[in-house]
Amino acid sequence: MGYYDDNRTENPPSTDPAPNHSERRRGRGGWFFAGFIGAIVGIVCFLIFAPILSSLGVLPYSVTTGSQSNSNVTSPTLTRDVNVNVNTSVTNAVAKVSPAVVAVINLQKANFFDNQYTESGIGSGIIYKVLGSSAYVVTNDHVVSGASRIEVRLTDNKKVQATVLGTDALYDLAVLKISSSDIKTVAQFGNSSTLKRGEPAIAIGNPLDFSGSVTEGIISSTSRTIPVQSNNTTVEAQVLQTDAAINPGNSGGALVNIAGQVIGITSSKITSDNTSSSDSSQGVVEGIGFAIPINIAKPVISKLESGTKIQRPMLGVSIVDLSMVPQSEISQLQLPSSVTSGLVVTDVQKGSPAAKSGLQAGDVITEINGYKISSYLSFSTYMYNNLQAGQTVKIKYYRTGKESTTDLTLGSTTFS
Repeated sequence: MGYYDDNRTENPPSTDPAPNHSERRRGRGGWFFAGFIGAIVGIVCFLIFAPILSSLGVLPYSVTTGSQSNSNVTSPTLTRDVNVNVNTSVTNAVAKVSPAVVAVINLQKANFFDNQYTESGIGSGIIYKVLGSSAYVVTNDHVVSGASRIEVRLTDNKKVQATVLGTDALYDLAVLKISSSDIKTVAQFGNSSTLKRGEPAIAIGNPLDFSGSVTEGIISSTSRTIPVQSNNTTVEAQVLQTDAAINPGNSGGALVNIAGQVIGITSSKITSDNTSSSDSSQGVVEGIGFAIPINIAKPVISKLESGTKIQRPMLGVSIVDLSMVPQSEISQLQLPSSVTSGLVVTDVQKGSPAAKSGLQAGDVITEINGYKISSYLSFSTYMYNNLQAGQTVKIKYYRTGKESTTDLTLGSTTFS
């Protein structure tokens, strides 16, 4: 039987040595220092190699170095300057022909007493030929009409004096001659008879004096006809229709195909009153412009270049379309009911071809050279396009209701 002593300790004395707390602290401090140094080395290595790995595409994001001033940028971006060199069929065509498209300046005297000239108007022209010391420019007749002096401004803005070799108001064409010393490019004429609707068309000229302006469109029609009036004569002129923009100053410029060949000479556009016009005084209908087909222009250009005045046939009469005669006066002509179209002779010039053939005032001409006349416009168009001055033609006419025929030798007139 034992005794319990509250003041006695039952644990036996330990034989292990007491722990050294200073050595334990030194161990923890060494590991921390080594880890800290390793982190610093790792960060330095990352800063050195991260941009290289980013540029190689190893990292899934881009890394840039240096200070960043935009705190709102969520991801760094790389800006590069890109130079684009565009070469198309259109740019090649323009480069080929545009140096040959010039500005034509119409100068007129300010008054009779001094030698000062003022600019009256400006259009465009096409250098189409160089022969020796001379270069030849085709433009519109209305561009040079009324000029006291003509200047041609080349693509380098140099101005040279021009001589008018010939004009034709009916076809609205004129040919100029300038010095060839500064001419480096000559335009090539194409073939307007092979054009198709929808093929590209490029207009080059000086609209509103903006030199060398280029507009692009298509050929809208290859055989459009529009009424053209000159010297009290109206004819149906065959033109090319295009939706390439044509504005005042384009007149006389080039309509070019995709090969850089001139297929037409820009002349006019439709205005809001449905007439062709070369100025901007009326409202403009967009997308309808016209050019003289180069195949029609070439024979005229050739004659004007040589200084030859173009002779056109004439009858020597004053006439009015039968459709314009009041019904009350038609009865005085005593025409058969089968005659519904023709030309009423109102006056015969003394000594004219018509006078020599026996035509009189009151006669109604219904056919010329076998061509049945449906209107004055159709008659004049046929005569100027198909008949020649000096040609003898058969005229069919009615006088007091009786049909007659006569031979008439056509006279000649000029539109210059």
